[in-house]
Amino acid sequence: MIERYSRKEIREIWLDKNRYSLWLKIEIAAAEAMEKYKIIPRGVVKKVKSKSKIDIKKILKVEGKVRHDVIAFLTSIIEKVGKEASFLHKGMTSSDVLDTCFNIQLKQSGSIISEDIEILLNSIKKQAIKHKYTLCIGRSHGIHAEPTTFGLKLLTFYEEFSRNHKRLQSAIKEISTCAISGAVGTFANVDPRVEKYVAKKLKLNVEPISTQIIPRDRHAYFFSVLGVIASSIERFATEIRHLQRTEVSEVEEFFNNKQMGSSAMPHKKNPVLTENLTGLARLIRSAVIPALENVALWHERDISHSSVERNIGPDTTVTLDFALDRLNNVVKSMKVNKNNMKKNLNLTKGIFFSQRVLLELTSQGLRRDQAYRIVQKCAIKALENNIPFYDSLLKDQVITDKIPVNTLKKLFDFGYHTRKINVIFSRVLRKK
Repeated sequence: MIERYSRKEIREIWLDKNRYSLWLKIEIAAAEAMEKYKIIPRGVVKKVKSKSKIDIKKILKVEGKVRHDVIAFLTSIIEKVGKEASFLHKGMTSSDVLDTCFNIQLKQSGSIISEDIEILLNSIKKQAIKHKYTLCIGRSHGIHAEPTTFGLKLLTFYEEFSRNHKRLQSAIKEISTCAISGAVGTFANVDPRVEKYVAKKLKLNVEPISTQIIPRDRHAYFFSVLGVIASSIERFATEIRHLQRTEVSEVEEFFNNKQMGSSAMPHKKNPVLTENLTGLARLIRSAVIPALENVALWHERDISHSSVERNIGPDTTVTLDFALDRLNNVVKSMKVNKNNMKKNLNLTKGIFFSQRVLLELTSQGLRRDQAYRIVQKCAIKALENNIPFYDSLLKDQVITDKIPVNTLKKLFDFGYHTRKINVIFSRVLRKK
């Protein structure tokens, strides 16, 4: 987690100050429940609330000696509060605090990321509607296929990130559990009612069964969803990077007057933002395999997952938040070169109408394989001789015998390819 690729609000979730504050909230909530059920004396919570103070330096100093973060934390609170604080953590184990806190941090981060996606969806939607009928060439295998619209391209990303938003909501729900079940999860030394109270207080769900830790399949699912979102970011970034290539030049990242693209070549305007997003997506996805491997722990618990989560928790969520914000800014400010889109459409002189000619020949009684070969031959001749596809078709006797000239001209109609665009837009946007 470095400042270059992080934003303040989500970064603060993972700072020691917030982490220790959450630990204290968990301990106080558990103590409240214990007072309510007469497990510890009344007055403990009041004293802890009034006297406790998070002293990060003190906690770290004690941890350096005892080599245990939760014990160090509790020691520092006891020193501030007095003997009443000794009733904190009664019957609990460290994982009760650590796991519940970690899930709260993931929930807090997930909420910010969810808002990021909502903002991005709004930006994509605006651009998609704006370019609903902006014609451009569609490509398969990187090769010109048939006409589409830039708005339709963008709409695919809108729908994809809509799915991502739903996935994230599911992942947040999955991770929003609380465990206060004590050693090996048997509640031998802590009342299950304490767990229920803490969960409600912290707006979490009770973990139905924990083995001293919250099962890590929940976390694997959460980080897997973040990985999917990162892949969607990369797909969008890759599309823009390809469209910005000099030979294509249909879309460009915003480039301000003071910006410099190259230390050596003053003419360069490089797609640095989307290249950066591609790299960040790789980092985010790199957390998925370790999260999956964390599922298989020894017996009721071990801590092989701990070092992993201390890294991937902050790094992955902070980086994804940054990446979504950067992508949103790219989408809002990108330059769409309609003239170059039109130029590229005309680059192959109409050969992308080949399927229409093929279908017309089959409707006139020609076998599909025969029609395909005839049209393919005309298309190749048009490309090799750099002549309009229409002219190449007119030189073929079979085609002119089967298709009248007036009918042939009508097959070269861009409107044919856009006539159902509104159906797709309505289908995607109506359900939102």
